[in-house]
This record gives sequence, structure tokens and C-alpha cells, in this order.
Amino acid sequence: MQFSRRSTTVAFGAMTAIALSVGLVGCAGGDSTGGDSDGGGDLKDTYTVATDSSFVPFEFDQDGEHVGFDMDIVNAIADEVGFDVNLEVTNFDGIIPGLQTGTFDIAIAGITITDERKGAVDFTSPYYKSGTRIGVPVDNTDIESMEDLDGKTVASRLGSAPLDYLAENVPGAEALPFEQLDQMYLAVEGGRADALLYDAPNVEYYIKTTGEGKLKAVGDLYEAQEYGIAVSKGNEALVEAMNQALANIIDDGRYAEIYTEWFGEEPTWLEELAGMGVDPE
Repeated sequence: MQFSRRSTTVAFGAMTAIALSVGLVGCAGGDSTGGDSDGGGDLKDTYTVATDSSFVPFEFDQDGEHVGFDMDIVNAIADEVGFDVNLEVTNFDGIIPGLQTGTFDIAIAGITITDERKGAVDFTSPYYKSGTRIGVPVDNTDIESMEDLDGKTVASRLGSAPLDYLAENVPGAEALPFEQLDQMYLAVEGGRADALLYDAPNVEYYIKTTGEGKLKAVGDLYEAQEYGIAVSKGNEALVEAMNQALANIIDDGRYAEIYTEWFGEEPTWLEELAGMGVDPE
């Protein structure tokens, strides 16, 4: 599926509001009219949707177009609800601050739903079930579990849930955060970091593609988590409409079709995911 949109803006640089939201940073969505909330009333014709610059296979640049699983999902939801998407591509750690300041209305970028983030933005029902994986060089034999990261240098994504998980569960590890994912992987391949800790689908995809023969995944799937679409506070009607749209595309098979296109097979947890949302119409 291709991601269709009326206009696309690429946003570069950090936002000044990042300093106000340390620990909450993730992803965000905004509106070209300045992020006015719908206040639970009528929906707008266009919403500004923020996404990450690169989180393969969820969102990434391909031949000058931003594509991926997240792009197809938000496109399908927008079509179902009936609004146009003004897409803005930015760094992951600037998205939630952008939602808070009204720069974005909506954000989809593999954003893990956490209680802390719920204090800053609203979330739709979960649209993806994930977890955290450890990646190490293929010849590494010292690291086989989360406990083995103690005393090691561990690369992760700046502002990500896995980075918080590492700090909480392995305080003896030295965290090495990166703004861009390719820097995280290269740090391990180049010996700057002993291991990496990040979202399972991205780690597994990288190892199957660019990192084949260089990295391997070890240990269990840690920290079961769900991704949600983030929405700026005060847009209750938009959240409700998107929840209904998500339920509908799961029910009519569009979700499974999109998932299979990007991951090669239907998700085993689709029925469980459907049960987390509203009933389809």
C-alpha cells in the first residue's frame, strides 16, 4: 500500500519544548491551523500527523517517499474517519513535545503506551503488540539475558521506552542513547557498545536485512508493550473516531492485509488486539 497525502512537510531540528518534556518524549501529531483541539466537537478536514524519520519497517524513506506499516495504518484510519493527512517527519524525541505545544495533532511512530506519556498526550486503542529485544555481535558469547547487561555499554534510542526499561532494571549498565537508529546499530557493530536494547520488530527486521551476519538477537522478549497512536490533549472526538476506524479495519481484514505486506504473515495476536478496542460498526 502506498501512503497518500495532500501535503508533506519534513521537520528538522530539535524543538525548544523538548526540555519541558524529558522522560515523556516519543512521537506526536499536529495541525496546520496551529493545533486547535476539537474539544469533543466536530472533526477537522485535515490533521497534522507526526512520524519518525526512520523506524523500519514502521516508517522510513524509500525513493523519496515516507512509507511503512505505520504509514499505511494511519492512511487507512484517515480514510475511514474522513480526514486528510498533513505529514511531518521529525526526530522521535521531538514528537510528544510537539503534540503538547500544538505543532502536531496526531503522531504514529511505534509509540509505546505508558502511564507517564498518558499524562502528556492521549492515546487511541493499541494498534500493535510489541516487546523489547537485546542485540549483540554475532560472535558474542557473554550476553544471553538482561542480567548479562550489567556492567556493559548498551546502545538504545533517545527518549525510548527500552532506554527507561534499561535504567530501571539494569542500573549497572552504561546507557549509550542515540537520536538515530542507524547510529545505535553501528555503535554495536563498530564495538563502541557491547549490546543494544530496543523494540523487537525493529531489531529483528534489522538483523534479517542490513545487520545479517553482523548482529544476532539473544534472550527473551522483554517488557510486553503496546503501541498507540498519540493525540494532543483535548481531542476526545478525534480519539473516539480513530478508535472506531481502527476497530473497523481490524474487523474487515484491512489491518491483516497491511500487516502481512510488511511482516510476511498475519499477527498471532490479532484477536487479542481487537479485544482491546471498541466494537466494530
